[in-house]
Formats: sequence, C-alpha cells, structure tokens
Amino acid sequence: MAKAFFRLQKFLRRTQFLLFFLTAAYLMAGSLLLLQRTRLHHSPRWLASRNSELRQLRRRWFHRFISDQEPMQTAGSKVMKHAAEHKGTYMGCFSDDSRERTLKGAVFYDLRKMTVSHCQEACAERAYTYAGLAYGAECYCGNKLPATASKPEECNSECKGEKGSACGGVNRLSVYRVEELRAGARRRRNVIYRGCFRAPENLTDTFPASLIQPNLTVEMCSEFCSKKEFPLAVIRGRECYCGYPTGRFSLRNGADGLLCSGTHNASGTAEGKYCLVYQTPVQDTRCTDRKFLTTKSKVFVALSSFPGAGNTWARHLIEHATGYYTGSYYFDGALYNKGFKGEKDHWRSRRTICVKTHESGKTEIEMFDSAILLIRNPYKSLMAEFNRKYAGHLGYATDRTWKSKEWPDFVTSYASWWASHVLDWLKYGKRLLVVHYEDLKQSLIPKLKEMVEFLNMTVTEDRLLCVENNRDGNFKRSGAKQKDFEPFTQEMKDLINRYILTVDEALRGRNFTGLPREYVPR
Repeated sequence: MAKAFFRLQKFLRRTQFLLFFLTAAYLMAGSLLLLQRTRLHHSPRWLASRNSELRQLRRRWFHRFISDQEPMQTAGSKVMKHAAEHKGTYMGCFSDDSRERTLKGAVFYDLRKMTVSHCQEACAERAYTYAGLAYGAECYCGNKLPATASKPEECNSECKGEKGSACGGVNRLSVYRVEELRAGARRRRNVIYRGCFRAPENLTDTFPASLIQPNLTVEMCSEFCSKKEFPLAVIRGRECYCGYPTGRFSLRNGADGLLCSGTHNASGTAEGKYCLVYQTPVQDTRCTDRKFLTTKSKVFVALSSFPGAGNTWARHLIEHATGYYTGSYYFDGALYNKGFKGEKDHWRSRRTICVKTHESGKTEIEMFDSAILLIRNPYKSLMAEFNRKYAGHLGYATDRTWKSKEWPDFVTSYASWWASHVLDWLKYGKRLLVVHYEDLKQSLIPKLKEMVEFLNMTVTEDRLLCVENNRDGNFKRSGAKQKDFEPFTQEMKDLINRYILTVDEALRGRNFTGLPREYVPR
C-alpha cells in the first residue's frame, strides 16, 4: 500500500514539475516572439518608440478585453436603466441577427466611450429614425424596428462610456427612437449635390421608389428617400425617385448643369431627358456587410505601404469590395472603433483577405507569399504621417509643430525610409502588384478591380458602384488645410527628389510602371 502511495506521490511531483516547465516554456516562447516582432532592419530610431507604443496598446487592449468578459456577471439578472436624459424614446430590447439585420443603415463602434447619446446623435445626423446598441460598444442605425422583441433583462451589457446604461447584449439590441428635432437641424446640411445627369429611359424600372409632388423641393425628395433608406434622391420636375447607383445609372458621365436648369419648374429641360441627383445622408448598404474568411487563406497577402500612403483608405476599399475584413501587423484601437474588426485578429491568423504592414527588410517581407505595394507621392505621404503622428488620424498638426525642429528631423528620417521601403519590397517581394495612390484616386473602379483580381476574388458591378458611392470611408481628413508657408526647404526638396529618381528607376528596372509624372522632378 505504501509503495503504491509512494508511486502516486512521485507521479504527482513529476506532473507538477511538467506543468511548471510547460508554463515557463510558454512564457519564454512569447518573449522570443515579441523580440522577433520588434526587430528592426534599417529602420529609423522613431520606429522603435512607435513599436513600443503599439506593444503598450496591445497590453492595454488585452486587459480591457479580459475585464470586459465579465461586466455583467456582477449585475446578475439586473435590468440596466434607460436614463431619462436620453432624448430618444426607448423602444425596448430586440433580437439581433447579424446575417439579416434590420438596423443596417450605418454602423459605428467605440470600445471605450460608447454612450446612448453618442449612438443617437450619430444616427440622427444621418436622418435615421432608430438607433440600436449592442455588446456595450456597437451602434446600428435604421428606419425599421427589428421584428423580434426580447426580454428586457437580456439587454444587460453596460455601455462602455456610460455606467448604468444598457447598450444591448449578446445578439440583443437596445433600440431608441431618435429625437426628430435633433435630426431635423442637420439633415439639410448632409444632402450633397452630385450633379446633372441624363435620365434613364424608364425611371420607374431603374429606381425602386418614387413620389410625385406639385411643389417638390430638394429637402422633400431627400427626406422621402432617406426614410426609404436609399442613398440617392433623383429629381425631374415634380417627380422624385430613390435608389442606388447601378449599371443603368452609374453617375460616371455627368452633363452640363445648364441642361437641368429648368428641372424644378416643368418636366425638365431638353424634353425631360435630364435629372438632378443628390446624395442623401443614408449610407449605401449594398457593400457594408463584411466577415472573416470561413477557411484559412492559402496565400498570405500583405497590403504594404509607407505610413501616410493611404493604407487605411485602401483597406476600406478592399473590405467593401470583397466583403472580407483586412488584418493588420499592428493593433490600432481607433481603427477598430471605425469598423476595421481585423485589427483585433492576430495578424497571422489567415482569416483576413490581406494584412496591413509598414515593415520592410528581408525577413519581414519574405513572411508573405505576395503583396499589394501601395506607393504615394513622398511629399504628401510625409505630411500625412506628420499630421497623424501629432494630431491623430483625422487631425492636423499645428503651425507651431511644423515650424519646430521636429519637422526637419522627421523629414530626414522618413524620406530615406520612404525610398528603402519600396526598394526592399521590389528586391525581396515574391509576387507584387504595384498600385500608385494617385492612380487609385483618379481611376477608382479599374484600379480596385485589379486589386480584387490580385486577391483572387470576384465582385459584382453593383458592389463596386456601392464602394465608389462610399469611397471616402470614415478616415478622410476634412479638406486640405492650406498653410501660409512652405513646409519643405530647398534642402529637403533636393533630398526627396533624389529618392524619387532612385525609386522611379528601380520600378522601371523591374518592368513596373514608373512613378506618376506629377511628382517626378523635371
């Protein structure tokens, strides 16, 4: 008996030692992986500090994620309150099916600061009737109530930015009717004139909804189409039509505005052959559905660019065109909050259609099977990244910052990296598609088709038109902030121009199209 007991005790000790050994090995492997991820090959000094910031972001996100897993466990079956200060009317808790959402007009995320009021205001600004919140951090807009009501206690996720308030739950929506006065003050401002276009031969077949009104105004037509959840309001005389850009009405060939000058007074000039087109506040939802790949991708594709070259915009276009999320070598909470859910997925999971990276160097490049290499004018890229570094994704650095010693140091470090980034990918990249930012901006649909085909995906023409209709996304700075001084000295220009010529020569040497003429010095 004692012998058997001794054997059992010895076994337990070995098991305990084995568990300790495995734990230590796991921690060491994690440390080695972190060291490998932070290795820098010929990168500027500032990149080391930026990677340190990224690691801190990951740690902070991890701790928030762990704490978020049990926010409602302490609440038990307690029903969250619906504060009286919210201007919308609480409609109840509803079931939410991610495959067939009723509130699908617009989507917003905020992992840290989501509140009921923030969601209501976002939906009201876009002229939606209802705002729904889920998972404590997600906001959905629409004009129809979800069909299936749920028990009030099932909406038990606390809003991330508002303690004690319900922001839905797991597959549950806390739905509010948006205050009409809040939306009414901003609707007119959100209607955008798209131009004068030749009307299709049969408008009723082209557009799903219509209205005839004797004294029709732009506001009347826009509000009618917004309630029907259509992004286009089309006016021809007393007639109002609602719909989407399609192959029959693509909005690519505008007409002279004078041909529409009498459109409001009769059936339109030129015998009613032309119509006015306006963009309503409603989002075109035909291309907003996105998901992770159902099976791991066999080809590991990078979306590589120098910082400030439009990588986030390209991701927006690719995601909406293909319907699949893009990943990232980094984690950016601000991007995740704007709907880039691939930010939180591990960059090597192969569940995303491609992976954003700014890395260069042989080791980092050869990890990928192929890459879309996005190149932008270095003058514009440097300014865009300097703005992002000192004022965030949508802000502008102050004039004082531009005139400080930070700017010349920044140019010296970054200009060389702009060139080495392209040169390294041309040297070590296995299969490349080179895309120039300026060409993508000028010829969106043809260039986007090239990118989608490179990713081995097929998309419909209507989906591409939807992408074109939503081309800017949520990360476009509002206009170009003009400066009353020239930020680039002649010394800076000489340096940058030498790098431009070097990159142009390297591209042509690999049988790629050279850099666009607009930024090749002459």
